[in-house]
Amino acid sequence: MAEGEEAPEERDVVVVGLVCDPGLPAEMAERLANRLPGELSLAFDGAVEWRVDTRLAPLPLDEHGDIPLASTARRFRRREGWDLLVALTDLPRRVGTRPLLASIDTGARAGLVSVPAAGWPFSFRRVRETIVHLVARLSGGSGGGRAVRPRRRLRPVPPPSSARRFSSPDPESMDESLELVGTRGKLRLLTGMVRANRPWRLLPSLSSAIAAAVATSSFGVFYNSIWQMADTLHPARLALVNAFAVVAMAAWLIAYNGLWERPDGARLRRAVVLYNASTVCTVGLGVLCMYVLLFTVTLAEALVVIDSSFMESVVGHPAGLKEYVLIAWMASSMGTVAGALGSTFESESAVRAAAYSERERERRERFEEERGEHEEAEQAEPGGQGS
Repeated sequence: MAEGEEAPEERDVVVVGLVCDPGLPAEMAERLANRLPGELSLAFDGAVEWRVDTRLAPLPLDEHGDIPLASTARRFRRREGWDLLVALTDLPRRVGTRPLLASIDTGARAGLVSVPAAGWPFSFRRVRETIVHLVARLSGGSGGGRAVRPRRRLRPVPPPSSARRFSSPDPESMDESLELVGTRGKLRLLTGMVRANRPWRLLPSLSSAIAAAVATSSFGVFYNSIWQMADTLHPARLALVNAFAVVAMAAWLIAYNGLWERPDGARLRRAVVLYNASTVCTVGLGVLCMYVLLFTVTLAEALVVIDSSFMESVVGHPAGLKEYVLIAWMASSMGTVAGALGSTFESESAVRAAAYSERERERRERFEEERGEHEEAEQAEPGGQGS
């Protein structure tokens, strides 16, 4: 270094660990790992150098249906050497009747973000803003492990404007939760739950139903009586037939696969209503995606097979693209109803993707298994109960 030049200021390095559930949280974590260091440096005026690590690990649920954030944070921070931990889950969390977007445990130097509460669209931006806020709060708190004490004071970062902050009643505590309020917040949670389920990914598990629907819709393309019916019916009536076909198939899939939940008690009634609503929307959108695919195939088939002059002789007036669309519309509705009869999801993963209750049950079982393994390990140690 040349004489007279000042040595560059050494900055603190803070490592933030992202522990994420499979699915949408994992996809978000991959994008966040590249963007968060820059976002955090910008938010804190470069006072700290940030590093972000990600780990894929389904977050278990305890017997109360809560994610044990403190124990999860201690385990990962000790093993990975992280300063702070933020967990991303695809499960909806609630405080009473209010959807929970995020919470902080300063003692464990950890935060939890419920991705469904970020809604749809703009979910990635909301999750990113929430994580920046949590990191700012955790950097100023106290807790076990290496303290994060930058040489310059970090300026406060406000929470996302869509969430309301509720602090702990203990004045000495920095713990807080970010919650959504009102009907708008509940609707945002519902749309986020449907987004996290990714209903378009149900299509591969409906391949047999799609095959049956394509075969039936082809029947409508080849028989001119269907052409006459499609040409005669008012578009409103065709739309009603379309809606009936989609609803009938969605209802069959929900009933046949046992996706409709019933409350075990008054405490669970609101949660069951939310889960059933998300299941109906998820399966309904999945069937609607199937219908769009079926309509596209049927329209292409009609354009190739049906000669326009022959169609004119059948319907009794000049035929154009509108008539082809009406035929494909009618035939696709027929095919959807036929595909619904006896159809089911072809994999258990599709059932889990459509129903939050299935995933919660799996995570409770995983928590019990992990707790049993931990107790066995403690008893096996020298001086343990089993010695």
